[in-house]
Amino acid sequence: MTDAIDFKEIVKQQADIVRVVGDYVKLKKAGAQNYSGLCPFHDEKTPSFSVHATRQFYHCFGCGVSGDVFSFVQKLENVTFPEAVRAVAQKFGIAIPKLSYSSPGEANEAKLRTVLLEIHERAVAFFEECLRRSEGARAREYLSGRGLTQEVIKAFRIGYAPDSGFLLKDRLKGEFDEEVLRDSGLFSWKQDVPQAPGSRLQGGNDTKVETSSGVSEFPDAQSLKPDVKAMYSKFRNRVVFPITNETGRVIAFTGRTLSSDEKAGPKYLNSPETAIYSKSRVLFNLDQAKEAIRKLDYAVLVEGQMDCISVYAAGFHNVIASSGTAFTELQARLLGRFSKNVVVNFDPDTAGAKATERTLGLLVEEEFQIRVLALEAGFDPDLFIQRKGKEAYGEALKHSQRYFDYLIERAQSQFPIRSAEGKVKALNYLLPHIQRVPSRIVRDELAREIAQKLGIDSTVLRQELKHAAANRSTVSVKAPIEAQVTDAEKLLIRALTSTHEMQSSEERISARDGTEEEFDPARQAHFVVKSERLHLRLATESLIETLLNSGAESADVMALPLSDADRNLLAAILMKEDEELTAERLEGAARALRRIQFKRQMEEVQRELQAGRKHEPERLRFLLREKDRLKRALMDPAVSDQAAMQRPPQMPLEP
Repeated sequence: MTDAIDFKEIVKQQADIVRVVGDYVKLKKAGAQNYSGLCPFHDEKTPSFSVHATRQFYHCFGCGVSGDVFSFVQKLENVTFPEAVRAVAQKFGIAIPKLSYSSPGEANEAKLRTVLLEIHERAVAFFEECLRRSEGARAREYLSGRGLTQEVIKAFRIGYAPDSGFLLKDRLKGEFDEEVLRDSGLFSWKQDVPQAPGSRLQGGNDTKVETSSGVSEFPDAQSLKPDVKAMYSKFRNRVVFPITNETGRVIAFTGRTLSSDEKAGPKYLNSPETAIYSKSRVLFNLDQAKEAIRKLDYAVLVEGQMDCISVYAAGFHNVIASSGTAFTELQARLLGRFSKNVVVNFDPDTAGAKATERTLGLLVEEEFQIRVLALEAGFDPDLFIQRKGKEAYGEALKHSQRYFDYLIERAQSQFPIRSAEGKVKALNYLLPHIQRVPSRIVRDELAREIAQKLGIDSTVLRQELKHAAANRSTVSVKAPIEAQVTDAEKLLIRALTSTHEMQSSEERISARDGTEEEFDPARQAHFVVKSERLHLRLATESLIETLLNSGAESADVMALPLSDADRNLLAAILMKEDEELTAERLEGAARALRRIQFKRQMEEVQRELQAGRKHEPERLRFLLREKDRLKRALMDPAVSDQAAMQRPPQMPLEP
């Protein structure tokens, strides 16, 4: 059609491809006429996607895709060519004539999407109107109770679906035919269903089935169409939150019930998927948040729509939420077009924590820089802002954790890493997250960090962790528990369980009385371990702690209150009593454990010094003194023997 062709050229001449592409891809100037960014059509780490401002075309040197402004919109929005031309024209305020399509099928698809968008626009206006009327009083009271102002309600176009199931249908039926209303996802209906041959259902052709899709389980009923008179609104007596696409067009709804009646249905009811709505491809509030996300170069990802609205209303306009579904790979890629930095702030309850872990996994695979904001128990973002204010939420955002620090803390809280068994469980909890990281270099770094933070000193276990992290396939650490325990620990455990009875301090024979004190391995081990706390953060910590607190030596150490893992470990150690317990060997074991502690302390000091944060002068002087002291202790065996006794008053190391 000549007019359509001419119109396409008019739009192309007036449209700026840099502005259009810039709405989808974060572009940076890369020369006099070029802009570059990450390609939206394939995964990549470094930008290979270029836009030429003068020649008005794009090209990706990675996947080879190229084209003009229309093909870009067509590919990314998955629309027809005429729809792409129309979308670009609307963006630049160009009057749109009637467009032609290449086939009847293409025309029908485009027409359905256009009509569904019109239906949803009429519906949202209807719901807004109902909220203002007298029947919307309870809905207004609910929204006011949630702290939402009129400005926020207007910005998100929140409305009220009346209790009547027919008012919305009556509003729309004069403008749209029944087939399109059925496809909109806004209505349910009762439909006559013929009885299938051999069916045990009673009632014959009078059997009723409620449906929102118009498809019965019986093959011969699939051709039946619902009677528009029997159709009624899916959303009834609910506060209605519109869901918009990236350009701000309403494509679906979430309805929050105002009824406590069991027959009212679920607390939150979402639109079904339609020709314009696919929940796995939509991020709630992205249309309003995308500019702030670009400007601040990070997004705040929350779990629910109410959380999103509250955070946005508090002034944090870069907030988005997954829409009626768990976070998906498609949503991660959509978000990545605007920024690769994200703070995840899901509810702190068990379900929220698991959702956070799933989301982190998807974001890790898409190579996001991730931080986690874990609010205190009982507070979701909405309640936190209501109770503590937007300033407190802003401070919490500033102190969000690196994602792996969050996961390590989760592992430590779920598994007792004082025991060898707990360390293995914690590692196997963390490994799937490590293995999602695309970069092997980053995986190796994470493996080293985990070993440090979980106090894994066993060479065998470190090797198992490194091997599992190097492979992105599902691998678990299966190192035998005994292999994670150093020889020094084994020797001290044997000494603590030796057959000599420990004497109280009053019973000890003093060398000043002229009598040589008999060597007691149990007493010596007890004294050095308890006074210097050499067992802290070792694989055997819980076992040694039990032995230290058992009082006088028990005739049957295996009867002590130990976990199954610790009892098995103790049995394995005591079965191999192949070395004599001498004072020299115990001193050597204590020296080895001191060195392990000094190494760990040195790693903590180094991490804090290298963290890049600005330290107070007093703190910096303390860290440098600690580094020097620990370095001397590690280099000089003579210092190692006494360093623990000579350590100056501590200023606690920061995690």
